[in-house]
Amino acid sequence: MEKLVVIGLGLIGGSLALDLKKRNGYKVYGIDKNPAHIKKAIELGVIEQEINFAQLLDASVVIIAVPVDIIPQVTKKVLDVITENTLVFDVGSVKNQICKAVSEHPNRKNYVAAHPLAGTEFSGPEAAILNLFDKKVNILCEVDKTDWKILDKALSIFKQLNMRIKMMNPEEHDRHIAYVSHLSHVSSFMLGKTVLGIEKNEQHIFDMASTGFASTVRLAKSSATTWAPIFLQNKVNILRSLEEYIKNLKEFKEMIENDNNEDLQKIMNNTNYIKTVLNGIK
Repeated sequence: MEKLVVIGLGLIGGSLALDLKKRNGYKVYGIDKNPAHIKKAIELGVIEQEINFAQLLDASVVIIAVPVDIIPQVTKKVLDVITENTLVFDVGSVKNQICKAVSEHPNRKNYVAAHPLAGTEFSGPEAAILNLFDKKVNILCEVDKTDWKILDKALSIFKQLNMRIKMMNPEEHDRHIAYVSHLSHVSSFMLGKTVLGIEKNEQHIFDMASTGFASTVRLAKSSATTWAPIFLQNKVNILRSLEEYIKNLKEFKEMIENDNNEDLQKIMNNTNYIKTVLNGIK
């Protein structure tokens, strides 16, 4: 059995461990700085046992699924000890700083910069589920810097996970992901904060929260440990998207203040086009 090591046993790392154990028969080991995560991952069958970085030498695949602010240092630490046949990939949602950090490493050819666009609002080993990545997009960056045999191994794994592959450069990835994904999380967190600040009666929130509110605020249940580093690592792009978002909110507020029914309906009707965009995604 080939040895798969997952560093960071949360939702994404744990789900990859479960799926690849089932689909490819890997023997899965784990590394996590949180002893409770290790214990729970073993109890749930996510991993076989805990190992340390010195035991990566005979690993076939190493997956790095830690918060984005420490991915660069962890990736370099992994690349320091692996053999020439080991595939190393991360799953971080910010790519530019990671790619820059490992660009000059002697084992850069063993690394694949990946971002599987999959997840839920839950965290920890207990959040790991099978089939999380099925039919999801996986963005790969700077594949030309990866050895073709290593890249072929990565693509084979992503195919086993039934993922669709999209290639981007790191700067392009971080810019687009700020608009489409990161801004959604900011909006959800702030909607939740606003409601909690205005409505002090928690029973009222529970009783009157429609499916619309629940779905809109769902992402506010996401882990702050995961998302605060993402916002800071992709700061420039997120600030740019927030400026546009705040401008739109101010314009919407002014339309309501001015009883401007015509423009309110116009802006909402125009925005309905998002249905066409999303329905066209395969």
